[in-house]
Amino acid sequence: MNEKILLVSYRDLRHPEMGGAEIIIHEVYRRLHAAGHEVTFLTGRFPGGAEHDSIDGMEILRTGNLYNFNFAAGSYYRKHLRRRGYTVLVEDLNKLPFYGPAFQRDVPVLVNIPHLFGTTVFSQAAFPLALYVWLQEQFVPAVYRESEFQVLSDSTRDDLRGRGVAAERIHVIRSGIDHGYYRPPADGHALLPKPVLIYLGRLKKYKCIEHPIRVLSRLRERVPGAEYWIVGEGDYRTDLERIAREQGCAAAVRFFGFKDGAEKLELLQKSRVLLYTSPKEGWGLSVIEANATGLPCVASNSPGLRESVRDGETGFLIPHGDLAALHDRLLSLLVDDALWWRLSAAGLVWAARFNWDTMAEETLALIRRVAARGRK
Repeated sequence: MNEKILLVSYRDLRHPEMGGAEIIIHEVYRRLHAAGHEVTFLTGRFPGGAEHDSIDGMEILRTGNLYNFNFAAGSYYRKHLRRRGYTVLVEDLNKLPFYGPAFQRDVPVLVNIPHLFGTTVFSQAAFPLALYVWLQEQFVPAVYRESEFQVLSDSTRDDLRGRGVAAERIHVIRSGIDHGYYRPPADGHALLPKPVLIYLGRLKKYKCIEHPIRVLSRLRERVPGAEYWIVGEGDYRTDLERIAREQGCAAAVRFFGFKDGAEKLELLQKSRVLLYTSPKEGWGLSVIEANATGLPCVASNSPGLRESVRDGETGFLIPHGDLAALHDRLLSLLVDDALWWRLSAAGLVWAARFNWDTMAEETLALIRRVAARGRK
């Protein structure tokens, strides 16, 4: 039996600030749609985004905005979608909960959670906003007490269990990547890449993208050609540019904006180390993508990242915020060619374990479990 799926998420693939979480959702559900399941996305509007759209044959409905979509989604559903007969409502709880079990009781809910912020939100956002996000998260175990949860990592699973969610309702399904796309350069890195450090993702304060900027000048004392490439868009760019000027390394920090497709792959293939210095991630899709192109990663020893980076094998984990450790690990990968080759080769083997088709199959099995409960 084919399922009729409504997926509620803040962003779709055309949103100007879409990132790894949106890519994961899209890759899985476009495969389910291609297999004959009906998939509708209900997402937030953005400037230039049409209210009705279609991506890869899937219907895209947009309403509300960044600030009110968690409330607008329920209102839109009740007014326009309630009678469509969905068999599963999938909530992508990537910012704030939508409270699917509260705004409707007819359709069983599967909650997709990359990660919850917890107390880390207080160090990343202004107090009123941080408190609001933290308070909203406190209601998750109670509101979704009858729902199933899909997570990307053991870290998020353990976080939910610690909040009181029953272990048997939490399902870890690892992310995939496109191995036909993410691959080393044609020459297989016959020559080592130039000393380029790269970040890929949204430019947000909570990502702590500025940490590598703060060690770059010192790195350049030993490796004069070292650069830091920042690839992505977001409201933290102006601050990053200011920090680069203050640190005296603005000429060595390059901002590329959002890149996708062949341009993104080319930047990865020209780089030497991926950087991910955030305090918490759901998994680390960019880490696996980089490994598949031959790049080791240096990342914070944070939830999610400590699972996507195999410390000392495919990259290095450092204590979050430890700039001295960050400098030392980066320097080792910039000057020790044998070390770089060893980690690069291990990263290719590690990345080969993950693919989208497997993730889609496991997700469909979970969706059918949730839908079957709704048919009883």
